[in-house]
Formats: sequence, structure tokens, C-alpha cells
Amino acid sequence: MKTSWRTASLVATAASVLALTTACGQDNTTPPASAAQNVGATAAAVPGTGTGTSTGTGAGNGYGADGNQSSSSPSPAAPAGKLTVASNPDLGKVVTDGSGLTLYRFDKDTANPPKSNCAGDCATTWPPVPADDAAAGAGIDKALLGEVTRADGSKQLTIAGWPAYRYAKDVNSGDVNGQGVGGKWFALAPDGKKASLTSLPGLSVRKDAKLGDIVVDRNGMTVYRFLKDKAWPKSVSNCTGACLEKWPAVAPVPAADTKGVQKKGLMGFTRPDGTKQMTVDCWPIYTFSGDKAAGDTNGQGVGGTWYAVRPDGKPVGVPGK
Repeated sequence: MKTSWRTASLVATAASVLALTTACGQDNTTPPASAAQNVGATAAAVPGTGTGTSTGTGAGNGYGADGNQSSSSPSPAAPAGKLTVASNPDLGKVVTDGSGLTLYRFDKDTANPPKSNCAGDCATTWPPVPADDAAAGAGIDKALLGEVTRADGSKQLTIAGWPAYRYAKDVNSGDVNGQGVGGKWFALAPDGKKASLTSLPGLSVRKDAKLGDIVVDRNGMTVYRFLKDKAWPKSVSNCTGACLEKWPAVAPVPAADTKGVQKKGLMGFTRPDGTKQMTVDCWPIYTFSGDKAAGDTNGQGVGGTWYAVRPDGKPVGVPGK
């Protein structure tokens, strides 16, 4: 049986598309269980100076600080006092100390077993909350309160296993200036989880007044693309070292834990340091340390290379991309 030129053309086209899909990784694939993390968690930064570093506002040292902290030991931490629950219009229920200051958790810490990975300058910006005098007030389950021994021998309060911190830039009762800093710091809910009014999928779509439909992570933080990255024939991130401190890589989530985002090319890939990163249409995605709260888009257009991501993976406001 003879194959017509039209049939041959269609076969060739299909083969070409299949080759591209396979080269990127695979189409509409859910990352393995070992790679699936909350989007709030980020791939670790690679030490040293990397390529793709861009200018802009944000955490100069990765901890939400201005980069001007002294390396001296932190001042003695104020007592925790009676913990209570405060209602925030954007975050819902958050834990506060006896002075009404918001308590936070750090994505680089662990809850099981409890372990703090914030020391030195980090602990100056994010003072650990002492466990010694902490008491459960209204709305706090005493059974969830615990402690962890820090490297210096001091005892730090934990809530559901998560080490608790204050933020140096919170000066008034009810301040939540630390929310979302560096894509790693979040106000504590009474159950130890990240405070949030809504439970968003790992990736979803938000309609921004200026940018239109853009992709956000489960914390409502805007997701970005770096124009110096590559998607074909395989996903490549050119943001390393100091760049990753400003633009934390979004960790993989299952494709089923997304809403409104194009499924093709929605997958994870392995960075050179072995950590996993999520992609949309095979393009690596990031959050921005300069975005302090859900809905912020301070990373849009930074350095002429960073742009919010549309649901189809294209960068917002970049013609032809």
C-alpha cells in the first residue's frame, strides 16, 4: 500500500513533536514521590557566585535581611510569655507571643525531628523564641508546644515540631512583615502549619490587575521565569549561587496538585547540584525574595530578564516569548 505525501508529512510532524516532548522530559508527568514537596519549600542555593544574577530589591543574604547585619551574637531574646492566636485579614489565624508579635517558621528547618537551621546573622534577623517561659493561651493547644536544643545549648520553642522565631522588622503588635520573606519564612498557624486563609493547590492561576492571569505557588506567591534559562531540548537553569538567594527555585509538585496551569511540560527536573525544580512548559520557575506577601509582583521585569509566568508557561509582557 502506497503512503501519500500528506500521510508521510503527518507522520513526520508527529515524530518531531514526540522528540521534543521526550527531550524536555515527558509530557504531563507527575514527579516521583521523593521529588514532590510543597511549593513553599525551595531548592537549596548552590554556594559560590553563579550566573544569571540580576539586580533588584530583596534579601541580600537570603534571610530577608538588608545585608547589613553585624556578625556579633544576637541580643538576649525576649521571653515568649503566653502565646495567643490573632486574626489577620490576609493570613487568617496566626500565633503571637505575649507581646502580640507574630511568630514564624523557616522552610529550611525540620519538624520531625525538630531542628533549627537558622544561626549567626540569620538568628539576628530572626530571633529564636525561647521555650523556657512559653505558655499556651487562648486558642493554643498545649500539647503542640515543645522545644529543641540549638547548637549554642539554648532551648527554642517549637509548635507542632517547627522551631518558632520572631522577625526583627516586626516592631508593633500584629505586624507580619516577615510573611513570605525569601520564599522561606511564613507566619505560624496554631497547628504549626503556614498561616493561610485558603488552601491553594501547589500551582494555580491568579488574575492580577496589571499583568492578567499569572501562576502562583500554594502560598499565593508570584512565580517567575528567567529569560537566560532553557527549556529545549531539556530544562536548564542558569540561576545559581547568589542568584538563587534572590530567586528561590520552586520545588516540584504533582501535576494533579495544580489548577489552571497548562499540563504539557508541567514537570520537575534535576539541577546540577542534585536538587529538584519545577517547570511550566519545561521552563524552570522561581519565586522572588523581594515579594513580601501573596499578590506581590515586585520581580516583574527585574534586570530585563525576570518575568511573571502565564498559565501556558510564557513570560508576561515579553513579545515573541
